[in-house]
Amino acid sequence: MTDKDSKKSPKKYYSKDEALSKLQRYCAYQDRCHSEVRAKLLNMAVYGDTLEEIISELIREDFLNEERFARSFARGKFRIKGWGRNKIKQELKSKRVSAYCIKKGLTEIDEAEYEKTLIKILEKKNRLIKPVNQYTRYQKLYAFAYNKGFEASYIKNAISDVLD
Repeated sequence: MTDKDSKKSPKKYYSKDEALSKLQRYCAYQDRCHSEVRAKLLNMAVYGDTLEEIISELIREDFLNEERFARSFARGKFRIKGWGRNKIKQELKSKRVSAYCIKKGLTEIDEAEYEKTLIKILEKKNRLIKPVNQYTRYQKLYAFAYNKGFEASYIKNAISDVLD
């Protein structure tokens, strides 16, 4: 280990304006939730009143909007990753998004598209399952859809469509 490795370089000090500018770019690049912005500020060694003032300024200037974040998060995870409502809801909760914003975010998922997506991913999974009896196939499909975050009632209906 060299001398360079053993010494940690001190964290850069950010003035309020520098930190605000950096966070504006961070939020403009992609929608962020409050907890992500707070973590980023803490990582930049910005604390206390300065941290709260920066977050307030970002909200005031509409760089930070938790409802918009929840909507885009739900839309993206559903359309790109094929997640169900339960998984999206859990992920938003883990990011400390309010229940109101989670509810608003989930309204972005169209009911017909939701059912169509579930059937599509189950058909794809069904083709990948090696030949087994019908009961085992059902269990594997159910577990797969459940882990993706889909609700039990939707899963049962979709599996019966896929297996028929």
